[in-house]
Amino acid sequence: MDIAQICPLPERGVIELAGPGAREFLQGLITNTMDLVSANRAIYAALLTPQGKYLFDFFVIQKDDSFLIECEAVRLAELVKRLNFYRLRAKVTIHDASATYQVAACPGPEGLEALDLPAQPGAVRTYPGGIIFTDPRLAGMGARMILAPDALAAMPLRHSSPEAYHRLRLELGIAEGHADIEVEKNFLLEANFEELNGVDFKKGCYVGQELVSRMKHRGVVRKRILPVHIEGACPPPGTPIMAEGREVGVLRTGLGTRALAFLRLSALAPGAPALSCGSVRLSVVCPGWLTLTFPELTDEQD
Repeated sequence: MDIAQICPLPERGVIELAGPGAREFLQGLITNTMDLVSANRAIYAALLTPQGKYLFDFFVIQKDDSFLIECEAVRLAELVKRLNFYRLRAKVTIHDASATYQVAACPGPEGLEALDLPAQPGAVRTYPGGIIFTDPRLAGMGARMILAPDALAAMPLRHSSPEAYHRLRLELGIAEGHADIEVEKNFLLEANFEELNGVDFKKGCYVGQELVSRMKHRGVVRKRILPVHIEGACPPPGTPIMAEGREVGVLRTGLGTRALAFLRLSALAPGAPALSCGSVRLSVVCPGWLTLTFPELTDEQD
C-alpha cells in the first residue's frame, strides 16, 4: 500500500484577488466559469491570447471574500501584469501572496484518504492556515494544499520531494505550465483542457473564446499533448519525435522513463510506424481519461 506524502512545490506561487468586482472580473477573462467557484469547489482554468492560444494555466480557489490563483512562480509576475492590463475600472485588487502561502501536493488516492477529501475533482476542505482541495483536473492526482508555511511544516505526514508529484503527473499525462504547454503556440484543446475540466463551453465570452468554441464545434483536434514511455535514457525537452524519417512531434517534460510529448494524432493510428526520439524509441500510453481519434491528415492540413 502506498503511503501518503507531502510534496512541497516551490515552483508554484499564489496570487490573491480581492474586492467586490473580483468574481465578475475573472469570469470575463478565464476559460472556466467562476459560477463553479465557492467555499466548497475549486477550478482549473487558463488565460488565453485573443487568438485563443495558451498563456497561463492555474487553479482558482475561494478564500473568505477573496480568490486565490495558484500558478507557476516563475511566470507569476507576468500573470499579475496581464491581469492588471485587463483590470481597467474593475473593483479588484491583485497582488502576489506567495509570501503568505506555500503550495504543496499530496499525490494519489492515498493523499485524498489521508486528508479526508472526496475523489471529486475540485472538492475543497478548509484547513488551519489555508485550504486543501482535490485536484480539479483529475481526482487521481490527489490533493493540493495552499497553506501558511508553518501550517504546511506542521502537517503530520511524511514530507518528500516534488519528484513524487511530477512522476505521477507524467504517468497520468497531465500537462502543467509553460514547459509542457507552449506559450502563444498551443491551442487549449490540444492540451486536453476539455477532458481535464479546464474549460466551460456554456459560459459567456472570455479572452480567446471564439477560437476555442470553433475548434470544439468542428470536432477536430489534430495534435495533442500525451504521455509517452521512453525505452532508454530520456532525451532533453525539445527533441523532435520521428516516424520513418518524418517529424511528427516534440518531446516536452520528462522524468525517468516517462515524459509528455506533443504529437500529431495521425502518427498514432493503427498501423502507423514506430516512434523514435533521438536515439531511443518511445510509445504513447493513452490515459484512461482520454479517448483518442485518428484523423487522416495531409501535409497541407497539418
